[in-house]
Amino acid sequence: MSGAEKARSNTEKAKGKLKEAAGTVTGDERLKDEGRAEQAKGHAREAKEDLKDAGRSVTRGVRGDDPDKPRRRGI
Repeated sequence: MSGAEKARSNTEKAKGKLKEAAGTVTGDERLKDEGRAEQAKGHAREAKEDLKDAGRSVTRGVRGDDPDKPRRRGI
């Protein structure tokens, strides 16, 4: 996950928590729901990035570009 996307995901989740807490304190159900939705959006963004990372990892393994694998030299 890129640093920018991770920061964006964490920001959305934090904003959602704040909205949910504010809605709880004030008794505003709409604000609580907005907060929950924003948190879900952050979790979805994080899941999307995790899937992209997993796909890259599989692709590297298939192509032989895995940096964790030792390189075979000269055959």
